Amino acid sequence: MKHILVIGAGRSSSSLIRYLLNIAETQDWEITLTDRDQDIVSQKINNHPRGRGLSFDALNRTERLPELERADLVISMLPARFHLEIAKDCLQLKKNLITPSYITPEMKALDEEVKAAGLLFMNEIGLDPGIDHLSAMRLLDQIRAEGGEMTCFESCTGGLVAPESDNNPWGYKFTWNPRNVVLAGQGGAAKFYNEGKYKYIPYHKLFRRTELIEIEGYGKFEGYANRDSLKYRDVYNLQDIPTIYRGTFRRPGYCRAWNIFVQLGMTDDSYVMEGSENMTYREFVNSFLTYNPHDSVELKLQHYMNLPQDDYILDKLEWLELFSSKKVGIKNATPAQILQHILEQKWNLDPEDKDMIVMWHKFGFKINGENREIHSSMVSIGEDQTYTAMSNTVGLPVGIAARLMLNGKLSLKGVQLPLSAEIYNPVLDELKTYGIKFFEKETEHKHF
Repeated sequence: MKHILVIGAGRSSSSLIRYLLNIAETQDWEITLTDRDQDIVSQKINNHPRGRGLSFDALNRTERLPELERADLVISMLPARFHLEIAKDCLQLKKNLITPSYITPEMKALDEEVKAAGLLFMNEIGLDPGIDHLSAMRLLDQIRAEGGEMTCFESCTGGLVAPESDNNPWGYKFTWNPRNVVLAGQGGAAKFYNEGKYKYIPYHKLFRRTELIEIEGYGKFEGYANRDSLKYRDVYNLQDIPTIYRGTFRRPGYCRAWNIFVQLGMTDDSYVMEGSENMTYREFVNSFLTYNPHDSVELKLQHYMNLPQDDYILDKLEWLELFSSKKVGIKNATPAQILQHILEQKWNLDPEDKDMIVMWHKFGFKINGENREIHSSMVSIGEDQTYTAMSNTVGLPVGIAARLMLNGKLSLKGVQLPLSAEIYNPVLDELKTYGIKFFEKETEHKHF
């Protein structure tokens, strides 16, 4: 019997645990799930004969070492900042490791030691990063094999609310960490490469420089640029490509409205607002506007942001009750924390709601002097509040990679990304059986 240790029973691990337990009998596995919260662990193991649920602090080395030592494979579903300590223990104990998170420079620095130990630390095998790598590399390798020269690669992903659950004027609900949504795009300019020129979008302009994309059957989406598209030139071996761009999807109209929060300063997380617990929503808005005893908060906002009185943005703001006398009720809060609190009252998923993942790639390339273009898209709708589209698209690739590793199907060693055919083909093929599949369509090449 082989033992898999899964550290962390958060939202993204639901689909992973279900996948592993479903095949544990035929694979002769035992699955150990650990988390600080015993109730969540018990709920996810659900008395499965091949499951063990433990409650301990995974950040306490003394507590985790016996379980790491017992495992044949370790899967860390902890927040990304905690993976490194787990990885160092896995290296010492000679255990293979999977994480769905971005490789940090510190993790990458372990590469030679991991290779020397004959181990595989597979990272970035979730959704984004993860399925984006798998799907992009499969088509990139096909195009190159046919003699194609890449001229353009664009990619956007969004975690959104499913169309049947989309019942608010923003076309958006929180399907993942609300704090990350509020702070999105901060920490430096978005960087990408367009027709051979470096392009930069500072944070205060990010939500006004968007691209409109239509996904067949699901309508239009708008993409805003991710912080660093340039690193994907090396990741995907596209060093000479004239255009590379990565972005995040929202529904049309969202970004222009969100830009109001950015311009007012409501997404700032760097200072505390005095008296925040007694502040009303209306006072919160007013605190960012000029003093004028004669004009209403609504009028001052319209003047400050140059909004006509019939602008749809005002409907979105009013729907959030931003001009109401509701109390914030949070002590010593930053503007970003207050905004997050306000949004959580309106943007949380209702019990019957479903989420949706949308991923889209554009491949521009040249073969025999002819310009060609392929669009590839994937839409996944969640099952319910437990097995969400986000949980499925993060957890299933991790689970499939675990099966491949334990069955000796991967020859890769070291600190790796899922970029080679030996991993992208089996993972993408199996994901299809779960309804997570890409539709590819060659379109007329457009050059502007």
